[in-house]
Parts: sequence; structure tokens; C-alpha cells
Amino acid sequence: MSFGDPNNPYGQQPQAPQGQPGYGYPQQAPQGVPPQGGYGYPQQGAPAGYPAGPGGFPGAPVEMPGGVKAARVMLWVIAALQVVGVGLLFVAVAALSKLKDDPELKATEGFDTFSNFGSGVLYVLIAVAVVYLAASIMLALQVGKGGNSARIGIIVYASFGLLLSIYPFFPLSLIHLVLLILVIVFVSKSDGSAWFNRHRG
Repeated sequence: MSFGDPNNPYGQQPQAPQGQPGYGYPQQAPQGVPPQGGYGYPQQGAPAGYPAGPGGFPGAPVEMPGGVKAARVMLWVIAALQVVGVGLLFVAVAALSKLKDDPELKATEGFDTFSNFGSGVLYVLIAVAVVYLAASIMLALQVGKGGNSARIGIIVYASFGLLLSIYPFFPLSLIHLVLLILVIVFVSKSDGSAWFNRHRG
């Protein structure tokens, strides 16, 4: 084999023509054609309101979705309703105490048992309403911070409230019932899930 033999593996290799990149170099896109990303990278940008995260993948929404905002407002409304409910229960306790002092009712057989039972039920309802009020406020504040645990907590809280709204307080609790259903729907939607599961750095 001579030095100039084209079959000689140790010989000088022919040069690539000018203007053509060699092996391993990126190809230039023709004019008017947008450049394409490499393998494994998304070709499309992130949806509006969802900035691209690491590697170009869509990230979490920067602004709280409208449904989640509505759910937060509804939690505050439910908390306000709980305040009204606690107030009404205290009025009922005061009214029952006045009835206990009525001499005619005291003479009625079984009135003491009934009044004591009624007072006990009212105090239990007040305790439940206060706990529920505190949970409403805490979860409403947690909506802005996010986190999947907050989302699960809201769904569990609303589900428990639905049971109480259906029995024993229906139909007085109809507004409460509707608000809780909407809260569950809004935090369970895909944009709500993206908000609560976003990277919070």
C-alpha cells in the first residue's frame, strides 16, 4: 500500500468540501425554518402561565388559579358562617338556662333530664363548631402557601363538613353544603393540583 492509496487506513483522509460540517457537528437549519431542539427535549414551550422548569419541562403556575382563589374565598365565607353558628348556639344555651329557672317548667316531670341533655348537646355542638371554625381559617391561610398536604387537608375537611351538612343540619346547612362541594371541585381540578404541588423553593 502506498501513502496515496485511498484504501490505506493510515493514509491522509480526503477533506470535507467547504461549507459542509463534519461528523458530529450540528446541522444548520435552512433559512425560514426554526431551529429544532435536541433529542429528549420538548419541542414546544410551556403553556401560558406555566414557566418552563428544569430541562424545559412545564413548571407550576406562578399565579394562583381562579378556581383556587374562589375556594379560598369560600373557606373564609364558611368560617364566617361558623362564627354566626357559634353565636346562635350560645344564644340557645342562654335561652335554655332561663327556661331552667322557670318554676312551672321545673315542676314538669322529666324537665331536668331534658334540659341537662339539651345543654350537653349544645355544648358539644359549640365545641365542634369552634374546631371547624379554626380548621376553616387555618386551611384558608394554607391555600396561598400550597403543598399537597394542604390540598388533602382541604378535601378531608370539606368531606367531613358535607356529612354534617347532610345530617343533622339539612336543610339549614344548604349554603354550607354547596360551598363545600365547590371547594372540593376547585382544589381537585388539574390547575388546582398543579398549584398545590408546585415547587416552592
